[in-house]
Amino acid sequence: MSNANIDATMTALREFLGDRLSTGASILDQHSHDEAYTKPVLPDAVAFPETTEEVSQILKICSQHGCPVIPYGIGSSLEGHIVPVQGGITVDTSRMNAVLEINQSDLDAVVEPGVTRVQLNEALRATGLMFTVDPGADASLGGMAATRASGTNTVRYGTMADNVLALEVVLPDGQIIHTGSRARKSSTGYDLTHLFIGSEGTLGIITKLTVKLHGQPEHVAAATCAFPDIASAVDSVILAIQMGLPMARIELLDEVQMKGMNLYNPDMGLPEMPHLFLEFHGTEAGVAEQVESFAGLVEEHGGSDFRWATRTEDRNRLWQARHNAYYAGKALRPGCEGVVTDCCVPISALAGCIARTKDLIAASGLIAPLVGHVGDGNFHLLILVDPDQSGELAQARDLANQVNMLALEFGGTVSGEHGIGLGKRKYLPQEHGAAYALMGVLKKAVDPGNIMNPGKLVTLN
Repeated sequence: MSNANIDATMTALREFLGDRLSTGASILDQHSHDEAYTKPVLPDAVAFPETTEEVSQILKICSQHGCPVIPYGIGSSLEGHIVPVQGGITVDTSRMNAVLEINQSDLDAVVEPGVTRVQLNEALRATGLMFTVDPGADASLGGMAATRASGTNTVRYGTMADNVLALEVVLPDGQIIHTGSRARKSSTGYDLTHLFIGSEGTLGIITKLTVKLHGQPEHVAAATCAFPDIASAVDSVILAIQMGLPMARIELLDEVQMKGMNLYNPDMGLPEMPHLFLEFHGTEAGVAEQVESFAGLVEEHGGSDFRWATRTEDRNRLWQARHNAYYAGKALRPGCEGVVTDCCVPISALAGCIARTKDLIAASGLIAPLVGHVGDGNFHLLILVDPDQSGELAQARDLANQVNMLALEFGGTVSGEHGIGLGKRKYLPQEHGAAYALMGVLKKAVDPGNIMNPGKLVTLN
């Protein structure tokens, strides 16, 4: 984009937004990167709209001048989604943060995109309802929809794609559209709601979401248990799923990650062996039955050292430790940075894929703790590198590449929940085949000027 075009865009936006168009150094730096290990790039300016109509006008101005637009939630994504690789205007939706409706009878809520999952659950506290998608970070719901986020309790409650009923979206030309409805099902036309979920800001800006809610369980029990090896832990989970046990969360941490957990949480004191972190929801009698059934499976597969947590504060401490697994992993090598992988395979292939992955880690000579949403077949490596050693970063990226290719070999995907962003676009033709070309056709139809988050997800010729 020429300097004349960006100058014209900035002049029009400043006239429209006033001091809600920022070029301050700290603001530009904040919006130059997310949590990924990628090179920051400064946007030319950051816009802070407060209404859908303002988002529409911003996009009309940017479309007129061919200026790139990068939607931004709170910057907690993990693949460089919001890095403005071609400059342009970052549109920060954090001020659009109202919970507009809570429909208790229908178990849904209507929210603006800047509402975070914690904020929504605080608003729901007195209703007996909860929003269940929990990626760990207190992410914005607009960003969670754009990246098709999931998290620790997906095995029972589903991903963001399963929990969004309808969207309001502003298209690249400023047109405002509505997809879906508050009805629980529909057979009318293309499923445009799910087209925008996971689109990573490349097709438009989400300005309103209608999300499903679930009843808060009467009783909750959480636990940890250790296993002699990863295969035993995974096999016990597979059998539990086949038996229909309704586990709410089931997380795998390998022996390397457990060492980091103990370093980061000195009072944890768990053995440095592969572990499952579990949670069961239901009535008190139902949870007791689930626990008894699962404990039997664990015993059959060599599991031991069961530790139960039924008090709210103990459960919260356990899951906070799990959510801090990234920082616990980094405690294994102070001063390091982390390259994160995000593969997902059919659950029957998970133990084999992880075994092969462990061989690749050993061959690389790197430290790479492993965690996984084992009930979904989704696992992550945190490959630790010294930022001052360029050779290590190259090794880490080579290891990540090998693991991605391994996931495809096992019939899986290179991203179970983090998305594509900057780092994984090269794998999409192999994963999707001719369907990837169709993604480009859709992108060109919706965004012919290629202004929406250019350089991400798809390439336009």
